[in-house]
Amino acid sequence: MFNAFYQVLQKEIISAFRHPSEILNPVWFFVIVVTLFPLAIGTDPNLLARIAPGIIWVAALLAALLSFERLFKDDFVDGTLEQLMLTPYPLAWLISAKILAHWLLTGAPLLLISPLLALFLGLDIKTYWALFLTLLIGTPILSLLGSIGVALTVGLRKGGILLSLIMLPLSIPILIFATMAIDAAVVGQPYIGLLALLGAMLVTSITLAPFAIAASLRVSLS
Repeated sequence: MFNAFYQVLQKEIISAFRHPSEILNPVWFFVIVVTLFPLAIGTDPNLLARIAPGIIWVAALLAALLSFERLFKDDFVDGTLEQLMLTPYPLAWLISAKILAHWLLTGAPLLLISPLLALFLGLDIKTYWALFLTLLIGTPILSLLGSIGVALTVGLRKGGILLSLIMLPLSIPILIFATMAIDAAVVGQPYIGLLALLGAMLVTSITLAPFAIAASLRVSLS
């Protein structure tokens, strides 16, 4: 079973590197959105530091939306999803490998470039670590929740708008708790409790989302 998980994960990563634009476009979009704000509202360091957490998290959410479109689309078109359903392994288990690959290819790069953007927006080191931790916990939740929306809309010709309508309301609690944690770090208050809430959301998503995604895919393919 672990070998099947690894093979699906390996296939997704190799396929993504054959089309580098699928990796670079969300990251490039994330960088552009974040850097546009100082150009639009000015370079006041106090103002940028105050709104930076919201800017980075909204940009991360929009970049995630951009990356969801092809998560299951190609496999739906070429019949790979149907083949996965016919294997003796649980579909939720194999889908988990695809979601992990999606986070490694879209969420992890955001973490890698976050120091540069934090420096660009004038965040101090304590605020940056709070931002890093919220992105580390929150971006996998975005991948899991977004995958549910993609699974529900994979068979629709124009499912992008519907995906946004599903994904954006589900992501509101993540944005609220993440920005509250960063705001607490800005004023020097403890934020471990807010990170624990995000962690609980991550554990719940990891536990339940693969089954919801598998059920949604079965409905979409039926």
